[in-house]
Amino acid sequence: MDQLTYWQAIILGIVEGLTEFLPVSSTGHLTIASKLLGLKVDSPGVTAYTAVIQIGAIAATFLYFGKKILRLFLAWVSGLRDPGSRGHDYELAWAVIAGSLPVGIVGFLLKDLIAGALRSLWVVAAALVLWSAVIWWAERRHDDLQAQGVQRGEGAVTIKDGLVIGLVQCFSLIPGVSRSGATISAGISRGLNRVVATELSFFLAIPALTAAGIFEALHARHDMVGLGIPQMGVGILVSFVVAYASIAWLLRFVSTNSLRAFISYRVLLGAAVIVALAAGWLSAT
Repeated sequence: MDQLTYWQAIILGIVEGLTEFLPVSSTGHLTIASKLLGLKVDSPGVTAYTAVIQIGAIAATFLYFGKKILRLFLAWVSGLRDPGSRGHDYELAWAVIAGSLPVGIVGFLLKDLIAGALRSLWVVAAALVLWSAVIWWAERRHDDLQAQGVQRGEGAVTIKDGLVIGLVQCFSLIPGVSRSGATISAGISRGLNRVVATELSFFLAIPALTAAGIFEALHARHDMVGLGIPQMGVGILVSFVVAYASIAWLLRFVSTNSLRAFISYRVLLGAAVIVALAAGWLSAT
């Protein structure tokens, strides 16, 4: 495969940074963008490249939440050494750990399916539309719990919350579902307030995206290198800058708004892709 142009790298970096933490599916958008840029979306090199540029989004998460991540890590280490020091931060750290395990296991077991058959625009379009119904249900569930006075803050997050949210995160391995859409929906449907559910989604992104990036980089390193190392660096840098801005915006947005605003966009985009595929304007791979 020919090397990526720098413009292609920049565009993919922008798409990654904008969509990684929004409930609209970064993988789905990267698949669509790759196709529109003339790339073969089920190519091992393209699949690996779109996973590796997530490093930029991971770095943005570390920078934005660095103090809190360090606080949780120290609380976890302290709790392991001294059971008497265990508090909310210790349990929150374990919630993140428990929530990170399912997607790692499922992702490893189904790696060939995820990188192969699921890399189809038909899958992306269907998932964009169908998972919108899940987000709608989660919002209804959140409203009902809020009316009952059930709104849990950061100090009330449990290991069970982390595990349940982590299990739901496994659905995000399907392009078009959205990792953040799955995890935030799971969080608010369990009674967590929107900001806490969103922050927990960010924390769960770190091990998930890191593992995916490392695995794909090692698995398809020769194909990926053929796309261009400098272009890869550009994609990572752009995704970092855009992702940092996206994190700040989303936290402000969810503090006063629901995820319903994204449902219409998801459905319209999915429908547009289905029309384009049916009309023969786009090929599935």
